[in-house]
Amino acid sequence: MTSEVVWMKRLLVLLMALSLLFSACAFAELENGEDDSNPVPIEADDGDDSDPQPVDMMEDEELEVQEEILQGRVLQFGDEGDDVLALQTRLKDLKYYTGNLSGRYREGTRKAVETFQADFELDQTGIADLRTLSILFSLTHRPLRYGSSGEDVKELQKQLTELGYYKGKISGNYLEATRKAVENLQKKNNLEVNGVADADLQDMIADGRILSKSDKPDDTNTPAPNLSNYLVDDNENGVAVADVAFEKKLKSGSSGKLVKTMQERLTELGYYEGPISGNFQKYTTRAVKAVQTQNGLESTGVVDEETWNVIFNDARIVMPGATPKPTPEPTPVPFHIVVDVANQVTSVYGRDENGEYTVPVRQMLCSTGMKATPSDVGDWVLNGRHSTWCIFPKWGNSYARYWTRINGSIAFHSPIYTAVSNSAMKISSYKKLGQRASHGCIRLAVWDAKWIYDNVGAGTVVSIVEGMDPDPELRDALKLPPLDTKYCTPISTPVPTAEPEYSLDNVPQLGNRQLKENSQGEDVYWLQKTLKDLGYYDTKVTGKMLKKTVKAVKAFQQDHGLRANGGVNQELMDLIAETARNAKNPQETPAPIATPEP
Repeated sequence: MTSEVVWMKRLLVLLMALSLLFSACAFAELENGEDDSNPVPIEADDGDDSDPQPVDMMEDEELEVQEEILQGRVLQFGDEGDDVLALQTRLKDLKYYTGNLSGRYREGTRKAVETFQADFELDQTGIADLRTLSILFSLTHRPLRYGSSGEDVKELQKQLTELGYYKGKISGNYLEATRKAVENLQKKNNLEVNGVADADLQDMIADGRILSKSDKPDDTNTPAPNLSNYLVDDNENGVAVADVAFEKKLKSGSSGKLVKTMQERLTELGYYEGPISGNFQKYTTRAVKAVQTQNGLESTGVVDEETWNVIFNDARIVMPGATPKPTPEPTPVPFHIVVDVANQVTSVYGRDENGEYTVPVRQMLCSTGMKATPSDVGDWVLNGRHSTWCIFPKWGNSYARYWTRINGSIAFHSPIYTAVSNSAMKISSYKKLGQRASHGCIRLAVWDAKWIYDNVGAGTVVSIVEGMDPDPELRDALKLPPLDTKYCTPISTPVPTAEPEYSLDNVPQLGNRQLKENSQGEDVYWLQKTLKDLGYYDTKVTGKMLKKTVKAVKAFQQDHGLRANGGVNQELMDLIAETARNAKNPQETPAPIATPEP
């Protein structure tokens, strides 16, 4: 009996040990594999337009704005949530992270952050601090070096082949031949020779700012200068002027040799007394703002091409303590944008000769907020923030292109994408343009969103308006082309039809034809244009007779004592022409003849 008890105890101990071992293994697997239980969906039904985060660098924003976007949260091991999911997605896009998109910050995420920090010479803490996040979300490319592999390496090899530097196989593997090709390109273009294709170099190649192997430097295609060896001259005021070409915009959060060179120059000019660190922080920002204020520029603290040229290439730069240059008169804002919620049309108006915004420049079908999540009605002034891609992490990381901020909640942007890829558009989002579909933002076709991104700047007023009259003619004229679902581009670009020649005296002859709703042709075009001149018709002249044209005809008939049925025969067409002629050339009323006094 005693021996049975002993064996039972031993069996119980063994079972407990096995149970503990199994739990430990499961925990280890969870740590290494990034727990993917209850995963956040990558794509919501239609994406979400609220709380977007720009994927690439905001062109006109400083680091403080990036911190605001990321809600000031430092991400580290043990954290969970949508911001961790956004971090993992971005790291995965840049090939640093290969684990599950779980929204949980575990060992795989920490190692990916460490690798990223090493690539950008940051402290390798594995903690996604604001500096790390700012750089991560500003990138268009990851750095490529010996040992890298992937589709981006293939793309680089293709570009190097086109430029004549690479003759090997397009393998997607960054090995010795690719490294040598990059080194030769760097030598040819007077860049630092290290065999690494960093984000800046990839941008220069993509933008066509690189000499091919067969090119010779000339005045129209000058390689980027070696900034460590620039020459200076003395102008008549004794100020050293550096002949240094502008390369790219610098702002708070930027770092590297360009920043260091600028700090040295600002020190020479007496604007900067801080360390020559190569890091663009608050003291550098203050110095840049001081230069801008003294020299009549807008005090933004951002070094754009105009500011760079003042710092390096302007012989008449105003020094600290001298009388500042006057700030030039501001240029009037060129556009006013009206978002018509009733018709789902966004219209851009330019200024007329009186300075009023009455000239239609561009009109576009759009999708405003759904009735449950309406767009913010009112007048909003753009602050100039925009991004080529944005991410909506709140709803599973849907994306959009050409994001232009309207206010703190909504923006103009393209249809929804499922990844940062031009071919990843959610086609249903495109097909819904022309009807309410968003969570408040104003969605536009990609080419229309890009037009606003390229042409509309800070200070532009956007009026979001409800309750406008239905305008079927305008909506019909703005119909969008079908898409090639593989490439997410229009199947064919329609050639615009030339407008018919119009003459008031060339009255269309209808014969037995009667114009009514859905009639179309040059006679309808003439009718719409003439009624517009008479003030009865106030929308786009399309040549297609829809409800607004019928309404204009009825108003004309009513004013002339006719039965208001909205139909047009030859007799009515002639009356409209006669009325328009009389309005154009009113007959002078003869002066009254004086009656002789009795």
